[in-house]
Amino acid sequence: MKIRIEIVAVDCLMVRLFDTIDEANMPWLLAASRRLRECFGQGLIDLVPSYTTLMVHYDLCQLLASDARGLIAQALDGLQPDAGGSGRCHSLPTWYDHSVGPELKLLAQRSGLPIKEVIERHSSHEYQVFALGFVPGFAFMGLVEEILASRRLSTPRKRVATGSVGIAERQTAVYPQASPGGWNLIGRTPVRLFDHSLEGYSLLQPGDRVRFEAVSHDEFIRLGGDDTPLEADA
Repeated sequence: MKIRIEIVAVDCLMVRLFDTIDEANMPWLLAASRRLRECFGQGLIDLVPSYTTLMVHYDLCQLLASDARGLIAQALDGLQPDAGGSGRCHSLPTWYDHSVGPELKLLAQRSGLPIKEVIERHSSHEYQVFALGFVPGFAFMGLVEEILASRRLSTPRKRVATGSVGIAERQTAVYPQASPGGWNLIGRTPVRLFDHSLEGYSLLQPGDRVRFEAVSHDEFIRLGGDDTPLEADA
């Protein structure tokens, strides 16, 4: 691991720990995040973790650029990964069906697997939450098996329904609210991922782990799911 500091703005630095996305990165990123928060204290405005980096936004009224670099060096000196991980584990009941996941059949065709096995493979893995972005509460998770990996749609949909579960490359995610989107949709969950009643508003946070639990249509409806089919021209 070769740590580099890059300038993002006059009051913002990017700490790069890795160059490639890997589930093994997260314990290091979580440990670095904790140490940075401790060292910066009230001088920290925001800290944004991602797949390989941490963006440090600091208060110019309290710290000079040289001070910020010094605190980063102090925080990362002798860094060791968090043992066992500090995130929560979530189970998201998911109804896998073509009416709400129109790319489910396509992924089966591309992979050469039966639809049932596509569902089993996607729901049998525990995914790491790498980062939040795109829209509030949208958690980028991975890594899906290579056989399920699929490129984003060449033309994004104008509207993807809330709770839609999708795959893009080797990542998987849930749309926390209705929005445009170009991921390959394979199902839908009734769980609310973004809500003002939640601490931090987002159910999922970097470092959390997620498992998708395949459920029947009846169970999906019982849990409050919306089974309205995705519009063909969306």
